[in-house]
Amino acid sequence: MRAMVLDQPGSPLRAATIPDPTPAPGQLLLTIAACAVCRTDLHLRDAEIEATKLPVVLGHQIVGRTPDGTRFGVPWLGWTDGECRYCRSGRENLCVNGRFTGRDIDGGYAELTVADERFCLPLPDELTDEQAAPLLCGGLIGFRALRLAGEGDRLGLYGFGSAAHQICQVAVHQGREVYAFTRAGDTTTQDFARSLGAVWAGGSDERPPEQLDGALIFASAGELVPAALKALAPGGTVVCAGIHMTDIPSFPYEDLWHERTIRSVANLTRQDGHEFLELAPRVPVHSTITTYPLAQAESALADLRAGRFEGTAVLIP
Repeated sequence: MRAMVLDQPGSPLRAATIPDPTPAPGQLLLTIAACAVCRTDLHLRDAEIEATKLPVVLGHQIVGRTPDGTRFGVPWLGWTDGECRYCRSGRENLCVNGRFTGRDIDGGYAELTVADERFCLPLPDELTDEQAAPLLCGGLIGFRALRLAGEGDRLGLYGFGSAAHQICQVAVHQGREVYAFTRAGDTTTQDFARSLGAVWAGGSDERPPEQLDGALIFASAGELVPAALKALAPGGTVVCAGIHMTDIPSFPYEDLWHERTIRSVANLTRQDGHEFLELAPRVPVHSTITTYPLAQAESALADLRAGRFEGTAVLIP
């Protein structure tokens, strides 16, 4: 099969023809129809997080079909031991031996993949392959982050990319006011945010016109944490939703006082997946996508790094 392979972090992906994967007991063989590109893929490519398996096929927002035509989504969480104290307490996202698609397990930058059947998610019929793929990480992690931010009326989204543009739609559907923060001067993305229902959009160096009850940080810039805290109302929560972030600068305790909270999101659970994929068609969540042929995966990562597209890049084998 054709695949785009990461041989060494920091190096471009390599186009390769590799053996077709063979499913083990309990695994599904999937023909890949689409695989969305995630910032985590870029972090692996750029050596910002560890690639535990090399060479590796990146990609963990996979839409694929079994030989009988049944369609599934394959997310980041690819396997857990089911036995550790986290798994036994309903926190499989924190499994000490967890394996992740596109890092520990070959992923979706290919024509075929195999995946543990227990971690494959049925997809709503209403969604096309290209529309379903971005939901499988950007949507899922955003949904988990949204719930952890609480139920406040005013929500800030820092970094308006794949996850934020999906969760903006969910938050608006819930009746919340969304405040979108982009790179300074990025009026195109700010207009995009307003088109999806944001009541305000501006640069991350600006203060919103109202205090926020919650803030989700999707960008990997640690300096956004103190900025979000300054915009937060008493009792509010800042949720850091990425797998990687640069160091957080120091800030005065006064900015944290009044029961403000900072927390992170790690991975997802299968329950998150089932709940979000049931909700998405009812909103409905519409992903803004830019498609690339599989062979242009490196270009898609470069465009993501440079912020050259709105929404999500999706690879088509």
